[in-house]
Amino acid sequence: MSEWDGKSKGTVLGYRIFVFLIQKAGVKAAYGLLYFVASYYFLFLKKSNKAISYYFKERLQYSNFKSKKMVFKSYYTFGQTIIDKIAISAGMRNRFTYEFDGIEILKNLLAEKKGGVLISAHVGNFEIAEHFLGDIDLEFQINLVTTDLEHSDIKKYLETVTQKPTVKFIIIKDDLSHIFEINAALANNELVCFTGDRYFEGTKSLSEKILGQEANFPAGPFLIASRLKVPVVFVYVMKEANLHYHLYAREAVVKHRDEKGLLKEYVKSVESILQKYPLQWFNYFDFWNQLKNKQ
Repeated sequence: MSEWDGKSKGTVLGYRIFVFLIQKAGVKAAYGLLYFVASYYFLFLKKSNKAISYYFKERLQYSNFKSKKMVFKSYYTFGQTIIDKIAISAGMRNRFTYEFDGIEILKNLLAEKKGGVLISAHVGNFEIAEHFLGDIDLEFQINLVTTDLEHSDIKKYLETVTQKPTVKFIIIKDDLSHIFEINAALANNELVCFTGDRYFEGTKSLSEKILGQEANFPAGPFLIASRLKVPVVFVYVMKEANLHYHLYAREAVVKHRDEKGLLKEYVKSVESILQKYPLQWFNYFDFWNQLKNKQ
């Protein structure tokens, strides 16, 4: 399946074990257990292995040996970002350090009092953005536009061990009522955030080359952002060594009703991030629609 199905791997028991380690022994101890989890994924998750291996071997042009090594390291890095998110949300934000690159763009955006659209991707760890931005004491409200397909039992468990998020969620609905919520948030000088790199079968998509190969992207974020006449900013929160995170904000040049042009600019932005952080591409499915005939 080339489209993402909306659900991530994991069990409540697995999360309980990692939360116990984080609370009793610290983040680094939880990282240690990740070697076993990443090894399991590397050995047994054939579909996601093929998808992420294609990214390393065909799109980044790594050798067979290096691609296999990077598949394992990708799972390990992804696990680290989940552990970090839980730790930060559970009140351990002061154990991490943060670096800002382009934060003046967000400050200026809010000063204009028109609201703004943020577009991110499934790279890095954008879900900690609310805690990250808290360090600069901005008066802001982020509304995350998302589906509601994640495992509810995992969500319920995490709500018992983490602080209540200040991010508001706008759930995508079939009746398109989420469009009214987006407009209301922007009218209130709030930030609305989309991820631009996963689409669902049956929804409208746009096609564009990324890393040299054509792929499908959800049309919604780019249609909405190109029509609302508000600032648009590409934002990523990337993991670095020693519990350090780096926020990148880059303002997009948006022509009115030019969703294709906005998508092209978005793709260039994502590619530039992947050049610096190749391990932090966390789309473990047939993103380029190249594998379904090779099963």
